[in-house]
Amino acid sequence: MPIMKPFKAIVFDWGDTIMRDFGLPGCMAEWENVAWIPGAENVLKVVSTHFICVIATSAGNSGTPEMIAALKRVGADQYFDFFFSSKELGYDKPDPDFFIETARRSGVQTYECLMTGNSYEKDITGAKKAGMQTAFFNEKNMPGNFPDADEVFSHFDQFLNNLHLPQ
Repeated sequence: MPIMKPFKAIVFDWGDTIMRDFGLPGCMAEWENVAWIPGAENVLKVVSTHFICVIATSAGNSGTPEMIAALKRVGADQYFDFFFSSKELGYDKPDPDFFIETARRSGVQTYECLMTGNSYEKDITGAKKAGMQTAFFNEKNMPGNFPDADEVFSHFDQFLNNLHLPQ
């Protein structure tokens, strides 16, 4: 089902949404190997030319500088206009204030944002309470009902096909 309301910004979660979280100790930027989530780079190449792209994380081991350093390792940093971490924002997901502050600092209203993330509980429920549209990246095809997700997809090709790109 295509996302129906127009939006100006796409807010992406970081770990296991844009880059694979291998669950190793320490900061991702210092891991021996880092990797894209399949399809994420192609999506960012397209959407970054149409929307404000934001990456926002509540990763415990990384603040914003560490997140940017990890993104640079795969070339993902070039696609984002804004970078935020819970350490910088002062709120953790799923607190709606995390999403409200992310939107405010990005220069948009929450209703002008589409939050995209792989954790239904952390990324989707809090964003929905904050007034954002939501796209749940259900890569593992977990069964269930996801009422706070406006869109559910298991591969980024599906996500891209369902977006209404501005002309």
